[in-house]
Amino acid sequence: MVQALQGASLEERVAHLQELEKNADEADLADFRAKFDMSWIYHDNALEGVVYTMDELRAAINDQVVSDTTLLPVYDEIRHNVAAVKLVRELAAKRRLTISLPLIKNIYAALAPEDIEGKSPPKYRKEMPLHRLYFHDLAPPDKISYRMRQLVTWMTSQDTKRSTHPVRLASKAHYEFLQIHPFPRHSGKVARLLMNLLLLRHGYPPAIIHSTERQRYYEALKTSDDRTSQLVTEALTTSVESTIRYLETAEGLTESLR
Repeated sequence: MVQALQGASLEERVAHLQELEKNADEADLADFRAKFDMSWIYHDNALEGVVYTMDELRAAINDQVVSDTTLLPVYDEIRHNVAAVKLVRELAAKRRLTISLPLIKNIYAALAPEDIEGKSPPKYRKEMPLHRLYFHDLAPPDKISYRMRQLVTWMTSQDTKRSTHPVRLASKAHYEFLQIHPFPRHSGKVARLLMNLLLLRHGYPPAIIHSTERQRYYEALKTSDDRTSQLVTEALTTSVESTIRYLETAEGLTESLR
């Protein structure tokens, strides 16, 4: 089987990955996902210019007692990120799911629970950010609501589902979301969580954009959805390959896909 899949397409490798996951030991799968999600959180924050140490990540994720109170905000941010990733995985596992504005706002709320006033939904940003990491043109505040409705309509339309490959759909949804940049903070994280929710729903692993690709990522967002899609596809391929290698090693397979 391994030899037969050498030089296989991404779709064939994903099918092989799904078979490995189906037959994997639950403990091995849980162990890999815990490590994968830690890497996901590390790189996703590094893209935003926030670099956590492995000790900080492990301590926050494992709910260790904080001896240094100055680290409390750091641990809270990590834990909120963990909650958002968990939410996305839970949503992806649902038998029926409709992408909607309330769902997207719930992802934001998981990242920023302190921004939620009572039971009111999160609010879109009301001004153009003066200091920001993303340097492409952003939607003016008065256009955000309209453009978000347009984006959700496009993502959920039957025509889009018929004519757009799932990886392309996820990548473009992420790209268009960041052109809008709807929230006062965490829009980048929400965009990538939404992208990975769409990928997971179609049987793909999450695409982790590596921190070393940060500048290229910003340039792609500034250039076109095609450039962004290329980068996302590369990140997805890396996720597929790393998961295959881990599960094949766990099963005692000596040969790996090339």
